[in-house]
Amino acid sequence: MSNALKLTVPEGLPFIDFEREFDFPVADVFRAHKEPGLVSQWLGPRGLKMDIDHYDFRTAGSYRYTHTAPDGNVYGFSGVFHTVRENEFAIQTFEFDGYPDVVSIESMTFEDLGGGRCRLRGHAVYPSMEARDGMAQSGMEGGMSEGYERLEELLSGAKV
Repeated sequence: MSNALKLTVPEGLPFIDFEREFDFPVADVFRAHKEPGLVSQWLGPRGLKMDIDHYDFRTAGSYRYTHTAPDGNVYGFSGVFHTVRENEFAIQTFEFDGYPDVVSIESMTFEDLGGGRCRLRGHAVYPSMEARDGMAQSGMEGGMSEGYERLEELLSGAKV
């Protein structure tokens, strides 16, 4: 893909930033983050099956989903959407069942670049350096890259 994920893990600070451009309008990228039927087609790495228990992408909404790997391992995730502004911004919590009580706070900004393009910027804050380092070393970058490639395929109408 021509639009690579840029992941920044600053030394000594408990956060991770990311940035990814898309050759699609903000409204399309936002809708793909909002609608559960679309989210289930792109979120996460290839080869994992996603099941959504609930996904309510609105201010004060919440979510719970699982990814099942080909080997049968199941990975659960949950959180709360604190603020969602249509086509602009979202802030949420994120918790992985494998590390209970370690909750990150993540924001996403959807920026219109003009010409039918947009930039998604994210900022995830962790409760400790250990939690941040664990996330950074978990395969996060590869999983996010694959997920955003799948999102581009979905928006372009390619079969995913």
